[in-house]
Amino acid sequence: MSIQFKSILELRKMLDTKVISTEELIQETFKLASKLKSLNCFVTMNEEASMQKASQIDQGSHSISALSGIPLGQKDLFCTEGLRTTCSSKILSNFIPPYSATAVSNLENAGSITIGKMNMDEFAMGSSNETSYFGNVHNPWKKGFVPGGSSGGSAAAVAAGIIPAATGTDTGGSIRQPAAHCGITGIKPTYGRVSRWGMIAFASSLDQAGPLARTAEDCAILLNIMSGHDPKDTTSLDVENNDLTQSLNNSLKGLKFGIVKEFNLGDLNPDVQKRFEDSKALYESLGAEFVEISLPNISASVPTYYSIAPAECSSNLSRFDGIKFGHRTEHPKDLTDLYIKSRSEGFGDEVKRRILIGTYALSAGYYDAYYKKAQQVRRLIKNDFENAFNSVDLIMTPTSPSTAFGFGSKGSQNPVELYLEDLFTISANLAGLPAISIPHGAVNSLPVGLQLIGNFLREDQILNAAHLFQKNSEFHLMKPTMEDFE
Repeated sequence: MSIQFKSILELRKMLDTKVISTEELIQETFKLASKLKSLNCFVTMNEEASMQKASQIDQGSHSISALSGIPLGQKDLFCTEGLRTTCSSKILSNFIPPYSATAVSNLENAGSITIGKMNMDEFAMGSSNETSYFGNVHNPWKKGFVPGGSSGGSAAAVAAGIIPAATGTDTGGSIRQPAAHCGITGIKPTYGRVSRWGMIAFASSLDQAGPLARTAEDCAILLNIMSGHDPKDTTSLDVENNDLTQSLNNSLKGLKFGIVKEFNLGDLNPDVQKRFEDSKALYESLGAEFVEISLPNISASVPTYYSIAPAECSSNLSRFDGIKFGHRTEHPKDLTDLYIKSRSEGFGDEVKRRILIGTYALSAGYYDAYYKKAQQVRRLIKNDFENAFNSVDLIMTPTSPSTAFGFGSKGSQNPVELYLEDLFTISANLAGLPAISIPHGAVNSLPVGLQLIGNFLREDQILNAAHLFQKNSEFHLMKPTMEDFE
């Protein structure tokens, strides 16, 4: 009756055939979370409310859907009514929202059970989950190694088999990169497909919510429910939401995959290159064709992102001032002292660094040189993608230039070293395009991720390609031993 490492569909079958009750499933989930608490992937648990909802579902008070009774984790920047939401920051360590984010409400209204809030990089700023006020999250594949960030707690909990899926957010790769490092599947949808209402903002023009799960099929189920127009979010797209599970077995015959010539894959670890070539061969055996494409401005993605994102973060985080909610310093001398000390005490080093960079980029005399110029380059990058999609259906790249690495081994002396971990993922956010990461092997016993980028609103196409890859391989079935965490 073990529930560890089960997918949503496997748990659904267990529930439907009465192999396990919803209450038993949730009890077992909390036992696993307690047993593996040294992973540090949860910030706040939601046991009492979860058991209450499980009991109600077993008694038939909820209509049955694909997610009824399924335990999920919510990244700790989604507001959850009555449940602490911290963004893994001291400044919000005591904040309890009076409402839930639309993405969370959509999932819970479908019957899913929020068992807790997932650890993350503070305010989603990081690529390794080392900036959290609540401590580092461990990669389930190797203790002392990063799970990727910023959705590291979500990815680690799914990879460890505690829960079948969790929500994440992706501003520059924060769903896809931890999915790659932890050997699971994660999708960043088209910008605007999933409502951002109730999602505490980092960079408003880049942030996008999405799911992390064991399989592409599970991601399709979750994205169906998370998506939809939300009048409360002015960036929400008012488009028809087709059932993404209906196109999961479409033929790939004649589908054109683009390989970006500007990404010099020869610079990667030879074993990572080998995984990539093997994946190309698998897709070719399924009928796909490969075409070299050019994205001439792609090399500017990282500096463009690190001009735009900190500028928007500087604006968004100005609301955390110690006045209305969150951490407030004790015994300030005056109002200015209250602001300075509350923010100095409440924010971590990486958040402060990005606020300072962003404030500088937006300041008088520098706005045109940095923020405006970055937005102009962003348009060029988007144009490059539009041109590329005139000749190809999908674009295939590695998800990350490296496998998971040890705590403190990158970025401690030079933050740019860590920023480059998002080299392959950032451009999809700048262009607002959907992208998915799937596991496609391991190097030195650590998972490696493959990224598929789709055209605007073509989640169906990348999910289909990911699903067929998983039907014809077993990389998504890889499991960490968990010996170091029990």
